[in-house]
Amino acid sequence: MIWTLPNILTVSRIALTPVIALLPFIDGYLPKLIAFIVFMIAAISDIFDGWLARERDEVTDLGKLLDPLADKLLLFACLIPIYWVTRYPMSQYEIPWWGNLPLIVALLLVGREIAMIMFRLVAKRRGIVIAADYTGKIKTIVQDVFLGATIGWFAWRDMRIEFGWETGWLAAFWDRFHGAVIAVTLGGAVLLTVISLLSYMYRYRSLFRGTYSAHLGDGT
Repeated sequence: MIWTLPNILTVSRIALTPVIALLPFIDGYLPKLIAFIVFMIAAISDIFDGWLARERDEVTDLGKLLDPLADKLLLFACLIPIYWVTRYPMSQYEIPWWGNLPLIVALLLVGREIAMIMFRLVAKRRGIVIAADYTGKIKTIVQDVFLGATIGWFAWRDMRIEFGWETGWLAAFWDRFHGAVIAVTLGGAVLLTVISLLSYMYRYRSLFRGTYSAHLGDGT
């Protein structure tokens, strides 16, 4: 059966992406906090759907295709508000160290995912399903930490204003700590984006010569 529980979780994760994309644009901390919570649910479900598929022996070709697609849509849904909100004039949401999300970084993150979509489509036409490998999974984890921390940063900055947390050592400490997490994971996501793409290209390089055997493309 194609519509297994893991596949349903993956489709549900896809359905949550518009919520994450839209809520950060709404004024106030509550919509941004909800966006953060929804993102966390979506990110955690990404771990559980794969685990459930293996435990229940319900790994399907549809799941192998939908799971990376869900990751990419989640990335797009987060990058849209992150790119825009950090660019508000005199924005209180600027990312520490980075200021805002650089256009070249956004294009790199998105471009890598578009390249992988096209790569998988070419492979699929040749009877090969390319599942996520370890470099891709590590990239997704670091990237998700960056995305979640940044959306949480938006909520935190609004909460500081709403509740008068503009002074005090605890607020200052959290600003530095939270900001460091965002800045470091963004740098890590950029590095792993390049490494994982090169890893996929090298691993499946025979596809470009038309000599790749379908039984080798099981993603193991």
